[in-house]
Amino acid sequence: MEIQRLVLPGPAPTAHDAAVLCARLARLYEAGARAVECDARAVTAPGLGAVEVLGRLRLTARGRPLRVTGAAPALRALLGLVGLVELLGEAEQREPPGGVQEGVEPDDLAV
Repeated sequence: MEIQRLVLPGPAPTAHDAAVLCARLARLYEAGARAVECDARAVTAPGLGAVEVLGRLRLTARGRPLRVTGAAPALRALLGLVGLVELLGEAEQREPPGGVQEGVEPDDLAV
């Protein structure tokens, strides 16, 4: 099955939306979705409701591929503040992107 899309409601998702979206996400993965993209273009007034929705979606995904697309700058900043920036497919500040290994010199001390 191809990448599936889940659309977040706008302008500000609520806790009720979280329950509905999590159930829908679980059904997508059960049906064989290999990855899910959450379209966040409609989220124009992000707040704690949006954080709750995206946090619960991340937990529902249980490590399976889940990515947020179309996030406005305000939502991107909010996700960065609460530590959910990885949902945007971007590395957190001061962290190397996924798959990048730091070099180790032979005389480096173990930490």
